[in-house]
Amino acid sequence: MTKRVSILNGPNLNLLGQRQPEIYGYETLDDIAARCAALGQELGLDTLLRQSNYEGQIIDWIHEARQSSFGIIINPGAFTHTSVAILDALNTFDGPVLEVHISNVHKREAFRHHSYVSLRADGVIAGFGTQGYELALRRMATLVEK
Repeated sequence: MTKRVSILNGPNLNLLGQRQPEIYGYETLDDIAARCAALGQELGLDTLLRQSNYEGQIIDWIHEARQSSFGIIINPGAFTHTSVAILDALNTFDGPVLEVHISNVHKREAFRHHSYVSLRADGVIAGFGTQGYELALRRMATLVEK
């Protein structure tokens, strides 16, 4: 029996591969979704990758995940540093939450060093490029086994 993992992405991540490739690389979100689906299948996880530029949509998906997902992997983008509402939604989710950032946010502007999401996250992966999603999936598979 597979367990679903919701992989949620925030604003501007729809532009991966085009936006600031020197920071975020040339892979698209579709590339990441395909890699996550393949790895998820290998690990016995069903992945559902979504992206929105709208805070309320991400909150709705977190609420939906309460009934449909074992865990959440979230790259909240800029909402990381601003959204108490996303933090509140994540606090209603009982499963594991892993926070992913493609860049090392701690080497960037000072305002990026604070994360509201980290207050709920069970783990944070930053600075491993798009491979961070796969690392998070591997960790999620470990948590499923427990």
